[in-house]
Amino acid sequence: MLRRTLLLSAVLAMPLAAQGLPTGLVERAITIPGPVPLPGVVTLPAGAGPFPAVLIVHGSGAGDRDLTIGPDKPYRDIAWGLAQQGVAVLRFDKRTKVAPMWFVGKAFTVWDETVQDAVSALAVLRSQAEVDPRRVVMIGHSLGGMLAPRIAVADGKLAGIVLLAGATRALLADQVERQFAYIASIFADDSATLATVKAQQAAMAPRLARIRALTPADSGDLQIILGAPAKYFLDLNAYDPAVAMRGVKLPLLILQGLRDYQVTPEQLDDYLRALGPYPDATVGRYEALNHLFIPGVGVPSPSDYAVPGHVDPLVVTDIATWVKRR
Repeated sequence: MLRRTLLLSAVLAMPLAAQGLPTGLVERAITIPGPVPLPGVVTLPAGAGPFPAVLIVHGSGAGDRDLTIGPDKPYRDIAWGLAQQGVAVLRFDKRTKVAPMWFVGKAFTVWDETVQDAVSALAVLRSQAEVDPRRVVMIGHSLGGMLAPRIAVADGKLAGIVLLAGATRALLADQVERQFAYIASIFADDSATLATVKAQQAAMAPRLARIRALTPADSGDLQIILGAPAKYFLDLNAYDPAVAMRGVKLPLLILQGLRDYQVTPEQLDDYLRALGPYPDATVGRYEALNHLFIPGVGVPSPSDYAVPGHVDPLVVTDIATWVKRR
């Protein structure tokens, strides 16, 4: 049976970390091998271990190991917070960040963007002397959460999966269109900003139409649409992450911020319906949190990402508690 737990965060979160690494923690630089060697860091709790451990897998875009967005570093918050509670963490710079030119002229898919490097990173994490290789979990954020079943199958050794704003079945073209419509709606009374958003929508429309019109015959087309070739979108258009997750049957923790306008609470509900009965799943919903699991107030908007903040400590505690039970 699907087990659901309602968790509501406070509106304001206490900072998870000061400017420097919290006392007692140790960080070790590592390199993840692959077509592009990727720099990363393992954060270790105080003590000798062996510790349970997690790998943080990025969402879309060219993210660094901290997922630095404006003044915020949510992946660092999670890593330091988990390590303070006895969980080792590996985070790394994404291939699209380290070597964007590697993708030029290639019919790449999410295997190249995310899955291959995540599997390699899991092997590196298990090889750390302080880590219990039988208790390694992945945290997939956004696109990383959507791809969690693929990573789990390719790895074959995970002890569990955490989805952070990754419980969605929406196609990327639909996500882009919906987000533009939402942003237009919140600026309905700001004529200048609304005009800019509408112009961006109009420019985007033919690209989205092209993505929706793709057929398997286009798989070799290297023309770039929204930063990726046809094969990338064909691959994801044929993929249902909830259906794929049903076949994985690993312990599953699904967390969702209710102020998230990028992956919405309604998409979580759709995912859970498609997932159906699941042997070991827990769902957490957080009233005040956005896509980065940082608290905010008022109408959610892109301006949230310019406000300094930290991942809500309740989210970190919920993850740590769940991981340590694996």
